[in-house]
Amino acid sequence: MFDVEAARRAMVNSQIRVNDVTDKRLLAAFGALPRELFVPRAQVSTAYGERDIALDAGRYLIKPRELAKLIQAVDVKSNDLVLNIGAGRGYSAAVLGALAETVVALEPDEKLRACAEKSLALVHADNVAVIDADLRAAAPEQGPFDVIFVDAAVSSVPQTWLDQLAENGRLGVFEYENGAGHGVVYYRSNGKVGRRVVFDASVPYLPGFEPVQSFSFAQ
Repeated sequence: MFDVEAARRAMVNSQIRVNDVTDKRLLAAFGALPRELFVPRAQVSTAYGERDIALDAGRYLIKPRELAKLIQAVDVKSNDLVLNIGAGRGYSAAVLGALAETVVALEPDEKLRACAEKSLALVHADNVAVIDADLRAAAPEQGPFDVIFVDAAVSSVPQTWLDQLAENGRLGVFEYENGAGHGVVYYRSNGKVGRRVVFDASVPYLPGFEPVQSFSFAQ
């Protein structure tokens, strides 16, 4: 039988802790949350592996290392209001919920949203609300947000997301530059938004946020 407790400890110790993730609250959240509840049943045995796990609708649960490092980079405080864009089956929202006061998780796919609500209820993540919303528009009526966290890579960050950052707010996302992937943090200070590349990472794109393909025709 697959030992999920041993797999969870191994994930924390061999994938997260050794990659400069030192936040004790974050390590505790990864060590306590049953990641296997947030993946398709056929993927349970690989829930704690070093890979992106395919969900539905072209979506993925990203690798533990990448997820942990980006969450640490946005420095979630216990009184923060967090927006989770592209929540999928809810695992990232559960981790964020263990750190923040309130999490608004956006998931437009009906099947994924239903799975997220069920799994979040099982882990008693009562401070996480999963709502149906257009990801590009996000949730202006719920903000501004102290933290905005995106569960995938995007070709560019929509201005609508940056507009929903509170003063001193942080937005964590994955981006690619010249083929190289990075975990990136945007931050609002004195009304202006800055950008900082934090670490190298390679994760799938969020559907609908891929680079626009350009075509050229030979003469």
